Amino acid sequence: MQELHDAPLAPLTTFRLGGPANRLLTATTDAEVIAAVREADDSGTPLLVIGGGSNLVIGDKGFDGTALRIATKGFELSGTALELAAGEVWTDAVARTVEAGLAGIECLAGIPGSAGATPIQNVGAYGQEVSSVITEVVAYDRHTRETVTLPNEACAFSYRHSRFKAEPDRYVVLRVRFGLEDAGGRSAPLRYPETARAMGVEQGERVPAASASETVLRLRAGKGMVLDPEDHDTWSAGSFFTNPILDEEEHAAFLARAGERLGADVTPPAFPTGDGRVKTSAAWLIDRAGFTKGYGTGPARISTKHTLALTNRGDATTEDLLALAREVVAGVHEAFGVTLVNEPVTVGVSL
Repeated sequence: MQELHDAPLAPLTTFRLGGPANRLLTATTDAEVIAAVREADDSGTPLLVIGGGSNLVIGDKGFDGTALRIATKGFELSGTALELAAGEVWTDAVARTVEAGLAGIECLAGIPGSAGATPIQNVGAYGQEVSSVITEVVAYDRHTRETVTLPNEACAFSYRHSRFKAEPDRYVVLRVRFGLEDAGGRSAPLRYPETARAMGVEQGERVPAASASETVLRLRAGKGMVLDPEDHDTWSAGSFFTNPILDEEEHAAFLARAGERLGADVTPPAFPTGDGRVKTSAAWLIDRAGFTKGYGTGPARISTKHTLALTNRGDATTEDLLALAREVVAGVHEAFGVTLVNEPVTVGVSL
C-alpha cells in the first residue's frame, strides 16, 4: 500500500482544489482498504476516503488526518449480473456494459468518479439512477468492524441520497453489484425528454444502447460535464446544487414569488415526486436569479456551458469557489425563497 506524507490532494479532485493531507494511503485491494480504515479507527485518526474525487470540495488548509484513496480493480460480468470494485472508473465500466449489449446504466455514461461512489450519492442523470439496478452493496462497517452485504432495500435510496450518505462515518463501500437487462442490444426505455428529442424518438422508446450512450456523452460534453483537462468548464464537480424538492406549501410560496418577479405567465419547471411534493430545477432558479452562464469575474466562475456547474478557471482557491457558491445561494433565496443545497461533499469547509 503506497504511503505519502504531506501529500497534495488537489490533483485527486476534479476541482483541482484543496490543501494537503498529513498522510495519503493508496489501497489497491479490499484487504488494504479494510486494514487502513481499521488502523485509523484504532488510533483515533481522522479518515477521509477518496474515490474519483469528482464530488469533493476540500478546504485550502487540507486534511489533518489520513486520506485513503481507493484504487481497487475488478469488473466481473456474468450474464446480466455485474460486480464492480469500488475503485473501478465509472465511465469505463459503463462503456464495457454497453459493449456487452446490456441496458440499465447506458445513460450514465460520462459521469466522472469511481464505482464505489455511485450508491453513496445514488448517482443519476438523463432518466436513470443506479438505485434502479443496484442489487447489493458490499461495504466495511466501521461500527461492527465487519464486512457486510446490504441488499438494495437496505440502502435507503432516494434522490441523490442513501444510507451511506446519511451515515458517512460508518460505511466504506468495497464492491457494488448490479442487475442489468439483456434487451437484445437495445437501451432501457428512454425516460429523459432531452435524450429522446436528441435521438428523434418518443419518451419510453428503446434505441440501440450504444447510440443512447453516445448521445448522452455528446449532450454532457456540450454542457461541460465530460472531463477534459484543457477545458476549465470541466474543472468542476458537475452539478454543484441538487434540484430542490418542495412540499405543497413551499411550492405555492415559490410560485407566488416567481410570479411576482417574472410575471404571471411564467411557469417554473415542476416534476411531481409522487409523495405530494414537487421537484423544481436548480439550474432554472440560478439563471432566473441573474447568475447566467459564465457569471463571475474572479478565478471561480459559473461554467460558460451550464449554470449548475461552478468551476475553477485555473488558479482558484477553495475559498474563491465557496464565495461564489454562497453568492448564488443567497441570490436564489432572495429571489425565490428557495434554499439551494450543495451536492458535493465538503471537507474542512462549509457553505
